[in-house]
Amino acid sequence: MMKEKIEAVRQEIVSASIETPAQLEEFRIGYVGRKGKVADLFAGLRDVPAEDRRAVGQELNELKQLAQQRFDEGKATMEQGQTSDVPPPLDLTLPVVPKELGARHPLSLVRDRIVEVFARIGFSVAEGPEIEDDWHNFSALNFPPDHPARDMQDTFFIERNPGQDNDIALRTHTSSVQVRMMERHKPPIRMIMPGRVFRNEAISARAHCYFHQVEGLYIAENVSMADLKQTLYYFAREMFGPQTQVRFRPSFFPFTEPSAEIDISCGLRQPGTCQICGGSENICKGTGWIEIGGAGMVDPNVLSNCGIDPERYTGFAFGMGIERITMIKYRISDIRLFSENDVRFLQQFTSLG
Repeated sequence: MMKEKIEAVRQEIVSASIETPAQLEEFRIGYVGRKGKVADLFAGLRDVPAEDRRAVGQELNELKQLAQQRFDEGKATMEQGQTSDVPPPLDLTLPVVPKELGARHPLSLVRDRIVEVFARIGFSVAEGPEIEDDWHNFSALNFPPDHPARDMQDTFFIERNPGQDNDIALRTHTSSVQVRMMERHKPPIRMIMPGRVFRNEAISARAHCYFHQVEGLYIAENVSMADLKQTLYYFAREMFGPQTQVRFRPSFFPFTEPSAEIDISCGLRQPGTCQICGGSENICKGTGWIEIGGAGMVDPNVLSNCGIDPERYTGFAFGMGIERITMIKYRISDIRLFSENDVRFLQQFTSLG
């Protein structure tokens, strides 16, 4: 009777599955522990006749060793699996894991869209250095020596030379690229200049010490304010929708005359006509209009400074902040999100790339 019990437990030990930590623990309790089946068999050894006790005891010891051996092998296998750098064998029957797509930065998306819109009407792209001299950043653009933009409050100067006209600074606008293009090319000139600019400003939800601009320049014979307006009407409707309205407010810039601020309608006054703010007052502050940039006719002095005859040629220029366009288009309320590299923010634009 005892031998039959020993044989039954032996078969259980041999056939037991030990593939997970839970199964290993279950095996330990059932066969190796003090309250397991092997321990119960040892407790029953006293009921075995004296003449058979020696042989049965030997079989029980072998059974105990077998149980301990299987437990030790299972434990070692699991510990090795946890520390091994060898990957599990490849199962070719499993479905393919989809490859995750990265996300393009929203500023890159909008910059490329702006370039695409203006390329349709003949504007090419020009770039220039981010570190500029005084001539290209200020003087050639009609900034007088005492203009506030030259003050340390607004400009990151790298090298100051008081009383001289050769300061070196991080460019405060991409208008410096316009000067370089007018110096190097003869009219007609039709270009846009996207790029990063720097200004010594306090960082907040609506302002940053560096941001991105795109400026445009068109120089040719008989260019008029009407050409400027139609160009910006076209851009606004392509960027924000066909129902977008544009208005021009008189303003002042040293390098354009006349000058104007550019506003677009946000849909507050006529809900449903524009998808920019959906009738919210958060963006337009209740006015129904959002400023997107400045523009004007190139001042004749600027043309002369760059070697272009102002008696023969006229032109217009405009400038817009790419962050401002992006914030309006995607309803982003904090400009700091563009430079914080928060993956949670950037992943929202995965499907737009």
